[in-house]
Amino acid sequence: MIRPHIPTSLRHVVTARAKHQCEYCLVHEDDRPESHQIDHVIALKHGGQTTEENLALACALCNNQKGSDLATIDLETEKIVPLFNPRKDAWTDHFQLSEGEIVGISTVGQATVRLLRLNEPDRVLFRRLLIEINRYPMAEVAD
Repeated sequence: MIRPHIPTSLRHVVTARAKHQCEYCLVHEDDRPESHQIDHVIALKHGGQTTEENLALACALCNNQKGSDLATIDLETEKIVPLFNPRKDAWTDHFQLSEGEIVGISTVGQATVRLLRLNEPDRVLFRRLLIEINRYPMAEVAD
């Protein structure tokens, strides 16, 4: 996959705005072995642009699961549900933290948790360990 060039100054803006946390799972980049990545919330192939308004900071795990997806199918209703958009949605409107698990409290949140596999056992265990040492979440969960 060819990744578009993102200017260093724009990378810094996106990273600072996210407080160095993945905007999907809230894990700080200091707690991952690999650097967080810049995610095009709306992928280039869907007409998204490389602009501050369309970029989010994502850990490799979240970014790899999300890929270029914008939505998924709700397994119960079989309707298309958009994914959480960190540029337009408030995290706390769609998710809650519960002992290391990220609980979807809206249809969008539930769909995002499932598609990004936010509660895979290894990921929950990792977040629980970070909670024990007061490293998760690093910043106040806010809009």
